[in-house]
Amino acid sequence: MLNAMREQRVGDLRGDCEQCFGLCCVALPFAASADFAVDKDAGRPCRNLREDHRCGIHARLRQEGFTGCTVYDCFGAGQRVSQVTFGGQDWRTGPPERARRMFEVFPVVRQLHELLWYLTEALALPAARPVHAGLRRALESTERLARQTPAELAALDVDAHRGDVNALLLKASELARAPVRGRRKDRRNADLVGARLKGADLRGVSLRGALLIAADLTGADLRGADLIGADLRATDLTDADLTGAFFLTQPQLNAARGSAGTRLPASLARPAHWTAEL
Repeated sequence: MLNAMREQRVGDLRGDCEQCFGLCCVALPFAASADFAVDKDAGRPCRNLREDHRCGIHARLRQEGFTGCTVYDCFGAGQRVSQVTFGGQDWRTGPPERARRMFEVFPVVRQLHELLWYLTEALALPAARPVHAGLRRALESTERLARQTPAELAALDVDAHRGDVNALLLKASELARAPVRGRRKDRRNADLVGARLKGADLRGVSLRGALLIAADLTGADLRGADLIGADLRATDLTDADLTGAFFLTQPQLNAARGSAGTRLPASLARPAHWTAEL
């Protein structure tokens, strides 16, 4: 029963573009870089967004210079804002004030949904049982916040709420990693850009917020590692073992490189471009 409820919640926290009005393609800004081919201001539709709210180059995003789009996930915030918060009202057809408010609210709900993902995962960690009650309360309060009206969401201090939730997630992480044998070096917020960690034993290591851009983790053992907020852009996870790693998200995986031999948590999907790059 509990597993079924968790699977349903995880499903609700995955983006469903069919139920969204292309909010990420309008509300969010981006700058010309290795991730995006052009500049775009917040609130202005991407030049590739079609009238039906679909991307005109979805199948060619990487080739067209929009890699940043391929590693983004709204955690289901897009469909909630489109279909629930605004009751299915399209920003294209309503007054300008509605569109402005939708674009203002979307990033807030996205942060709340990301917290719901982490809290749901933390509640599935048996070793974190001592803080499960607190995690459940945090999950319920976060869900209540996500159900607020557009005006309430726009006024929400989401950073303060995130700070409260993060304290619980940190405790859950410490409890979950405690059973791993041996002294585990804390790599929290470490600068590991381009680091050579091939075959490294990183079991139970905290890599919270670590910069692992272009690091070589080929064949590394990351079982039971905490990867919340770790920057995995171009990180080589070929044949690495991430089973049991927690607070790992689909956007992080999508930003990394991997192989058919990379072992992943059951809740995450192997990025399609990993196979295409072989």
